Amino acid sequence: MVETGKLIGVTVLGATGSVGMNTLDVLARHRDRYRVVALTANTNAERLFTYCREYRPEVAVLGEAGAAARLQERLRTAGIATRVLNGPEGLEAAARLPEADYVMAAIVGAAGLLPTLAAVRAGKRVMLANKEALVMAGRIFMDEVVRHGAELLPIDSEHNAIFQCMPPHSIDGGLDRIGVERILLTASGGPFRTTPPADLEKVSPEQACAHPNWVMGRKISVDSATMMNKGLEVIEACWLFRTTPDRVRVVLHPQSTIHSMVEYVDGSILAHLAAPDMRVPIAHALAWPGRMHSGADSLDIVATGRLDFEAPDLERFPCLGLAYRAIEAGGTAAAILNAANEVAVQAFLERRLAFTEIPRVIESTLDSVALHESDALETVLADDAQARAVAARMVSRRTPRAAP
Repeated sequence: MVETGKLIGVTVLGATGSVGMNTLDVLARHRDRYRVVALTANTNAERLFTYCREYRPEVAVLGEAGAAARLQERLRTAGIATRVLNGPEGLEAAARLPEADYVMAAIVGAAGLLPTLAAVRAGKRVMLANKEALVMAGRIFMDEVVRHGAELLPIDSEHNAIFQCMPPHSIDGGLDRIGVERILLTASGGPFRTTPPADLEKVSPEQACAHPNWVMGRKISVDSATMMNKGLEVIEACWLFRTTPDRVRVVLHPQSTIHSMVEYVDGSILAHLAAPDMRVPIAHALAWPGRMHSGADSLDIVATGRLDFEAPDLERFPCLGLAYRAIEAGGTAAAILNAANEVAVQAFLERRLAFTEIPRVIESTLDSVALHESDALETVLADDAQARAVAARMVSRRTPRAAP
């Protein structure tokens, strides 16, 4: 619990990504309540320097040691006392800082698992935007939350919406205890919701990253285009809300106005509506259980006009089906799925793999890598590494057919 009258210290893991930048935007609007304790980035030293100059954090972290040393010298020359760390150890140190009350976990991909776990083990309020932490190691992660008394608040707009549609303090109780029938996880359908399947083979990275409603990083934009992002969110929802995949239904909702819904056993459905702006869930998690201004525009419900819904087409979006397969298989299947997806998406972004090959690489990797129980972090990381190696070999065998 934060002392009354004390500024709340916040660490932002992944400060130069879209969620990190939106977090800093919200924090800047409430400097009377929060102070930035630590900021991390992978390679974007220039933006991190700008943020250090503006927010004066105690610690900054970059991925590579040489880049961190150069940033340290620039900060020293500018008269800024921020201490610069580097690498995975630096990330975990930033996540554990005693001065940080809250940690925004916004590092994209598997790289976010260990620093997010470090924040959990330090008993922080963890605002979880890194879904891979739960996808890869859900059982371990949730057990550690309980063991160390951490406070876990979801930042993905869908999971934050579900959280808001449930009774307060119910996230650990399971759905039956609070009378929930099922979770309705909404999805925009991305840029290819109506594209003829025959045309998908030749889509370019630029087309895949052109999301109709959200501004996101390139990797998550491709995941939205394949609907793997929604599949990962199904897995995340199962862990966050202590449920099974048969009680998480994906519903296409192209307007992205309803961010998700919760259906109760009495027939009621509660929905969360807001403009498609990540500052809404970020502000909610920062202020919870209270509320504060996010900077987002209010939703004009009259101008919205209509709300459409449809079932997802698994033939068009095979990645969604693969995610359901992984969570039902259990063990390290979800970690293998995530690893293969990261390799395939990166290859697509580098124009070494066609868009339609992404699910084929993932499926082949799931078929090739043996599953293990996921009760030890070392096992999860070992299967993650093996899946990446297998997926990389599969990518290398495929002739690139992506658009120029």
